[in-house]
Amino acid sequence: MLEGLYIGVSSAFSLTNIMMVVGGCLIGTFIGMLPGLGPMSIIAIMIPVAITIGDPSSALILLAGVYYGAIFGGSTSSILINAPGIASTVATSFDGYPLARQGKAGKALTIAAIASFTGGTVGAILLMIFAPALASVALIFHSAEYFALMVLGLSAIAAFAGTGNVAKAVMMTILGLVIATVGEGALFNAPRFTMGIMDLQSGIGFITLAMAMFALPEALYLVMDPNRSKTGDGGSGKITNLRITRQEAKEITPVIGRQSIQGFLIGVLPGAGATIASFLGYAVERNLAKKEDQEKFGKGSVKGLAAPEAANNAAGTGSFVPLLTLGIPGSGTTAILLGALIALNVSPGPRLMIDEPQIFWAVIISMYIGNVVLLILNLPLIPYIAKILAVPRNYLIPFIIFFTMMGAYIGQNNATELLILTGLGVIATILRLADYPLAPLLIGFILGPMLENNFARSMQLYDGIGFIVERPMTLGLLAIAVLLIFLPSYRARRARLRAEGVADSD
Repeated sequence: MLEGLYIGVSSAFSLTNIMMVVGGCLIGTFIGMLPGLGPMSIIAIMIPVAITIGDPSSALILLAGVYYGAIFGGSTSSILINAPGIASTVATSFDGYPLARQGKAGKALTIAAIASFTGGTVGAILLMIFAPALASVALIFHSAEYFALMVLGLSAIAAFAGTGNVAKAVMMTILGLVIATVGEGALFNAPRFTMGIMDLQSGIGFITLAMAMFALPEALYLVMDPNRSKTGDGGSGKITNLRITRQEAKEITPVIGRQSIQGFLIGVLPGAGATIASFLGYAVERNLAKKEDQEKFGKGSVKGLAAPEAANNAAGTGSFVPLLTLGIPGSGTTAILLGALIALNVSPGPRLMIDEPQIFWAVIISMYIGNVVLLILNLPLIPYIAKILAVPRNYLIPFIIFFTMMGAYIGQNNATELLILTGLGVIATILRLADYPLAPLLIGFILGPMLENNFARSMQLYDGIGFIVERPMTLGLLAIAVLLIFLPSYRARRARLRAEGVADSD
């Protein structure tokens, strides 16, 4: 490993590769800020550019910089205008946007930057130390374990239910699962629930649904409630509260530490990715928090902001483990990176570390450099980026609607998506007025296809549902999911009994 590190350092710190890291991080950060233009789109566009570079190490470093730069920068639009730039930053908006509306946009962006930097750095360290060993662990996971992992992700509904809203959260999760069935399934070529509309055969795009659930209702809320656009600083436009207090640092430090490790381990699993890591990170931290802290989640909790940001960046780094050591893409983005590697005549797999160590170790070392570059790029720009909230409401509303519609159209390159966006946006606004949580719907939509596909494969392999008890790891993951769902109810019941006991004693 030490020899590999020396090779990686000498390669990554060359002038060309440092320029590739900086360029990739810059491009990725700004693309991540724009709703709809996720890392998949820009990496696909940049593959021809990377191929012309010639050196596979430099090309992969450039594309990797774009990837984790987009994850790093995707939190900005989530925090400022409630429009998630990419799927893995949806959970960031749950507490990031409320903080921005309280006049703490600068602080929210600072926490996101620090959590992202720490998660990415911890992920790079763990990748360097444990990549070969974790690759063999990832091979243990089969369809049954992935099905259980999806159920574990759906158990995150407990984190968004709130007091007395568990039934509503379950209903919204089921609605998300139903919407996910529109279009052709992975195991069936026949279209489902398309109502004869050809444009629905590929299903409803994630970006369209995310914008309809969060960004478009926010624009409508701004129209209906003029005071909503005013921030906690009275709308002066002066960005304050950039610094994190000692108490806030004390609160988020263990959260960032836990979610950096958990996010990395989830990212290692092929097919899991940063999105699941961010939702699970948010759910786990809410369930671990004390009752008074739990009530802050969804209303501007610093823990609720730090958890998904640390988890998704660590998972983004972890996804390189199956890509480089097994040749298995861990997500849609790493699938495109795999195509780029093949185009560069590089064969990822167990022998990559031996046959071409300069590529393997240069990419890992570049992740350290990239995280430092991203922090240096983002922290000084926070006061200026946060000023978007000082834009007058009559300019901000068209701005949100423009990026919402642009993101939906680019996501599928289909004008029908704009009609779907408008219809779902109106429905989402009504649901918000009726106090229905929208996050469970999006979780159900994201995890639904993976849940269905892995469950169907497991049923075929084991000729029934016996795989649940035949595979101990599957049973263990399902048990954790049940625990995550019922733990909040148990805590609430215990608190109620304690309160009744105090009342009786009085």
